[in-house]
Amino acid sequence: MLKIKATIAQKILECIKTISPDVDMSAADIAGWLEYPPDVSMGDLAFPCFRLSKTLRRAPVQIASAIAEKLNGGCEYIDHAENVNGYLNMTLSTKDLTARVLPEIFEKGDKYGAPTFGEGKTVVLDYSSPNVAKPFHIGHLGTTVIGHSLKKLHEFAGYKCVGINYLGDWGTQFGKLIVAYRRWGNREMIEQGGVDKLVELYVKVNNAISGNEEQGIAPDPQLADEARAEFHKLELGDEENIALWKWFVEISLAEYEQTYRQLGITFDSYKGESFYTDKMPAQVQKLRDMGLMQISDGASIVDLEQYGMPPCLILKRDGSTLYPTRDIAAAVYRKNEYNFDKAIYVTAAQQSLHFAQWFKVVELMGYDWYDQLVHVPYGMVSIGGAKLATRTGNVVLLRDLFAAAIEKVRQIMDEKNPNLENKDEAAEAVGVGAIVFYYLTNNRIKDINFNMEDALSYDGNTGPYVQYTYARTCSIVRRAAEAGVTVEGDLNAVTEPQEKELLKALSRFGECVEGAIRDYEPSEITRYILDVAAAFNRFYHDCPILSAEDESVRRLRLALTAATKTVLGNAFELICLRKIEQI
Repeated sequence: MLKIKATIAQKILECIKTISPDVDMSAADIAGWLEYPPDVSMGDLAFPCFRLSKTLRRAPVQIASAIAEKLNGGCEYIDHAENVNGYLNMTLSTKDLTARVLPEIFEKGDKYGAPTFGEGKTVVLDYSSPNVAKPFHIGHLGTTVIGHSLKKLHEFAGYKCVGINYLGDWGTQFGKLIVAYRRWGNREMIEQGGVDKLVELYVKVNNAISGNEEQGIAPDPQLADEARAEFHKLELGDEENIALWKWFVEISLAEYEQTYRQLGITFDSYKGESFYTDKMPAQVQKLRDMGLMQISDGASIVDLEQYGMPPCLILKRDGSTLYPTRDIAAAVYRKNEYNFDKAIYVTAAQQSLHFAQWFKVVELMGYDWYDQLVHVPYGMVSIGGAKLATRTGNVVLLRDLFAAAIEKVRQIMDEKNPNLENKDEAAEAVGVGAIVFYYLTNNRIKDINFNMEDALSYDGNTGPYVQYTYARTCSIVRRAAEAGVTVEGDLNAVTEPQEKELLKALSRFGECVEGAIRDYEPSEITRYILDVAAAFNRFYHDCPILSAEDESVRRLRLALTAATKTVLGNAFELICLRKIEQI
């Protein structure tokens, strides 16, 4: 559709130039103003001529009528154009639409819809990045699936992508965990209980430090001092603390890999915060040498008041590093290592100030790539309106959520398709897919009050619905091959409205991909998938495919089905949704 819109926009510009030769606008401007009407009775594309009224000094109705007169019979893709209250409404030629869209899908296959503007460029993506010694819970799902979807989208556009799991494997929480382990834990307990036991210890030490009135635990500030001291020893390389820390990391990674396997996610780097310990001093010294760092109440800061932000903390009073210190050192390392054209950070919107601060510090340090740093925020997840927090135990673990979804799918399969091959694999793909699709259907910046029943529902606009639609296209294509029906040769133009609506939906894929990359918004892909699935199912219900009496109609409808299979499959790949050919 992008090419069709570009051609039409050029024709509209030519029409405008006959009215006002010196008008200052481009075909790209006009293409960006083209709209999809809310109802098919209003045509396939619309151009709001009120945008030109001031420039051309004419009423929108006059402009629309003048352009329509010149477009009718003068543009290969337009069957009919008319003025409707100042809008230029255009009906696309089914012949030209069929001749362009279907051959392009079959020719490009798994590259259909892929832009090329990323070729020769590198993107580094920092996402997922769980805190070590804590299990994956529903709050980690956002950064993980949004981040990986953005990676897949950029790869689809030709970028070389480096996915980095910036593990939270450093900080005062490890001082707390070391204290807790030595007081209440032992090796056998942790080896048997894994991350769950580490979490128990972490919750216990936080309760001991802050106090818990309900459990009759009085606050113990001295324990907090002990935890800070143990972390400081860790930073100084204490052998015993380093050994414990490495063990905690290993236990955590073993669990995380199970979740990543279920999601089909891999990373190119697991360099966490600890990797940058020896790289921070150089950046701290650079800040000193440039006169950017000041001492405030014993801490080292960069004053950002003139930029409308609080000071950026670089070092604590005791000289320990903070998140901005590590993030700056990591960004410098990644620029040197990968020479990125763009570095994307996918974190909760609550961290927006943090990123704005250290991005500004990078700029003040004279790094000319500061404007290549991009923060992609997303909304928070709550349960029953309550904020998630490991220290209070208010979490839904992803492994439990996935297990519940998989079990529900397996029960449905046992009832409806008991002889299905590879049932366990299919149940996992559909169950996990249901959770991922539920999450990514929402605009990323919106907060989500997670509801288990909604996430696992199999009615309406859900993951199982679109996966079943994909499986249906696979079944039809498979049966066609068995019957010897092919799509070889020229295809007749679509004639039925359901055929045309499906064809138009398929044509919009590349446009949707570009929008998702531009806005860092995977939900544009999920919404597009729903549009295609709905258009295909209307087509499937109203238009016989393999049973069509006319051979040319049968071939065309099979071609539409095969094209839908390709486009849905391409779109699934962009949002961590597995393609299942039988459900």
